[in-house]
Amino acid sequence: MKILVCMKQVPQKDAPLKLNESGTWIRDDVSYEVNEPDAYALEEALRQKEKHGGEVVVITAGPPRAQQVLREALAKGADRAIHLEDNAFVGLDAFSTARAFAAAIKDEQFDLICTGLQSDDYGFAQTGVILAELLRWPHATIIMQIEKTDAGIKVKRELEAGYFQFVDMPLPAVLTIQSGINKLRYATLIGIKQAKNKPLRKVALAKVQQAIGSNLQKIERMYIPQKTKKTEYLEGPPAEIAKKLVDKLRNEIRVL
Repeated sequence: MKILVCMKQVPQKDAPLKLNESGTWIRDDVSYEVNEPDAYALEEALRQKEKHGGEVVVITAGPPRAQQVLREALAKGADRAIHLEDNAFVGLDAFSTARAFAAAIKDEQFDLICTGLQSDDYGFAQTGVILAELLRWPHATIIMQIEKTDAGIKVKRELEAGYFQFVDMPLPAVLTIQSGINKLRYATLIGIKQAKNKPLRKVALAKVQQAIGSNLQKIERMYIPQKTKKTEYLEGPPAEIAKKLVDKLRNEIRVL
């Protein structure tokens, strides 16, 4: 199978939050890493390649620093990479990102596209399903298992309350992979050396600009939550205190 894996570079989970001057996004001088859900999508794609043969291609959109995500994927076993390289890609919403990816791969013939369930920064969980709609491919979300069949693939989806759903799907298709379904591999020393010689195609913003259009979603402002502490004493007889407490929980805190 020829598999595409969509990946993203996100701020490290334990990195101190530093906002830009306009308060609309995180500054570039924080530490970045591979989006963890995408790492599981890559791992599943590599396992499918090891079982059935084929090719694994990784794609990302972002500034030059985002290339590190692709290099790590190549070191783990991906065959080649596509980098939509420009600072402007950082501010795209899920719909625009999906349109950029669709434009960048329009000349490719993939059997399967895998994404992480969601990103650790925005957390929209939309890019994969929007990409499927743009390509007019079937898609399934929260995938726990993939089995190749004569007619296509059979996937196991995680539902609520411990239930699962098994779905037979034709190819090509788009899947969003659940985190934790496999144990992630480490890049070997040989893999790191080989990654330097693997193909990495760069796509400029101008080549996909017409397909992207304008953002449908805009972040007006981000802020760091302020820690506050307030203690309030309720006085009176026990019955009156209980009545006041219930009233505050229902009308002020709104947990009842």
